[in-house]
Amino acid sequence: MNFPLYIAKRYLFSKSSNNAINIMTLIASGGVIIASAALFIVLSVFAGLKDYSLNFSTFVDPDLKLLPSEGKSFQWSENDHTSLLKIEGIAASSEIIEERIFIKSDNKNLIATLKGVDKNYQDVTSIDSMITKGNWITPNSNEVASGWGISNNLSFGVLDYLKPLSFYVPKVGKGQATSIQGYYNSVYVNNVGLFDINEQYNNNYVFSDIELAKQLLSYKENQRSAIEIKLNPDANEDLIRSQIKTAFGDKFNIKNRAELNDALFKMLNTENLAIYLIFTLVIIIALFNVIGAIIMMILDKKKSLNTLYYLGTETKTIKSIFFLQGSLMTVVSGLIGVTLGLLIVFTQQSFEFVMLTPDLAYPVRINFFNVLIVLITIFGLGIVASKIASQRITPSLINS
Repeated sequence: MNFPLYIAKRYLFSKSSNNAINIMTLIASGGVIIASAALFIVLSVFAGLKDYSLNFSTFVDPDLKLLPSEGKSFQWSENDHTSLLKIEGIAASSEIIEERIFIKSDNKNLIATLKGVDKNYQDVTSIDSMITKGNWITPNSNEVASGWGISNNLSFGVLDYLKPLSFYVPKVGKGQATSIQGYYNSVYVNNVGLFDINEQYNNNYVFSDIELAKQLLSYKENQRSAIEIKLNPDANEDLIRSQIKTAFGDKFNIKNRAELNDALFKMLNTENLAIYLIFTLVIIIALFNVIGAIIMMILDKKKSLNTLYYLGTETKTIKSIFFLQGSLMTVVSGLIGVTLGLLIVFTQQSFEFVMLTPDLAYPVRINFFNVLIVLITIFGLGIVASKIASQRITPSLINS
């Protein structure tokens, strides 16, 4: 049997004759347990928030979006459409025309983004499920669906015929726009629905039929701004990306749902890193208790160490005993803390004790990569702390 490991386990799991050392060891172990559990819970919360944000964006964001590599639009022919749908794993696609416009209601004006969509758009996203008042637009009509923020800013509602709603876009090549007539394309529309998605969409987006957008923006017959794609549930995204590249070359920039929300995910990742560093600092502080407990144990066991020394045990071996004791303490405490964190996260997933709103539980997700991160952090810092404490042992200390 490994002699230093055997002695280290005896010292760790047996009570000391000095009750103060027992209390200090419990405090040190408890601090590591709580810190490791807290770190795992926080990382699980951020994993849940990422999933929630991504799942929430499925209502309006496609699985893949093809954007022009150059300029704001591209030509999209029937042959291109056929070639795209031949790629295995693509369930549906929708052609998009998107541009900034002026909206006028009575004497109020607002700049917003018009998104013209075709009849397949509901097969690609679930936007119609986000309509909270009224209905989704009818194809080949002058109907639009607006965000609640735009509706509030311009003071119009659903089927509000007393407040005429019109869209304006400057004509291309007309120079400085000094008057509406002759310098703007315009169209009168009928708002038939209000959607509530998030602040960005609510305050900036209006949806219309693609033919209305094409007419207003003076787009050519096959001119488009983007192609949005829905994938089959079991589709290989990387394989489909490579097939699109093969079929269309460098014509498109291909973005998935996470890349379309890169600002949100960068913010979440930055906050995740910041929280990880803060809790790592908490763990480092907790490990000072481990260092203190080991040093107190060394002082308490001086007579035993003196006996071992005179029996021929080297100073290096005695150092190993307390190094292993500290390492075992942090390993055992870390495992208990992570297990406790797993139980708390699993309980939240199953029973939803903590709520964000009366209808929405706080999102959490068990990610075993986070388990690995917490254990590596605890074990790594614990080994360093144990090494620092064991260096307190010197021949002069043993013989004193």
